[in-house]
Amino acid sequence: MSDCIFCKIANGEFNTPFVYETEDLVAFNDINPKADYHVLVLPKKHIESLNEVDDEKLLAKLMMGVKAVTEKLGLKSFKTVINTGREAGQEVFHLHIHVLSGNIKGV
Repeated sequence: MSDCIFCKIANGEFNTPFVYETEDLVAFNDINPKADYHVLVLPKKHIESLNEVDDEKLLAKLMMGVKAVTEKLGLKSFKTVINTGREAGQEVFHLHIHVLSGNIKGV
């Protein structure tokens, strides 16, 4: 999707450093962190929310991405969050998983 900020980041338009990347997903630090570690893991393909997912393999890849990120960062204890829909707090309508660890604020 041409106007999606996360699609632009995933496509490298902002030279955002990736914490982790595969053929199907990217992970990068949240620009407005709510914890000492706050990484977003998302598919490169635009999917608006969890409600739109129809590929169980993609969900597995995302969860394995979370695992890879936490291992890379040495995180043994962390929280994962997926906001789905505006009322639930989703601000960017591109499916993403928040990975938070250490001094988590208000999540």
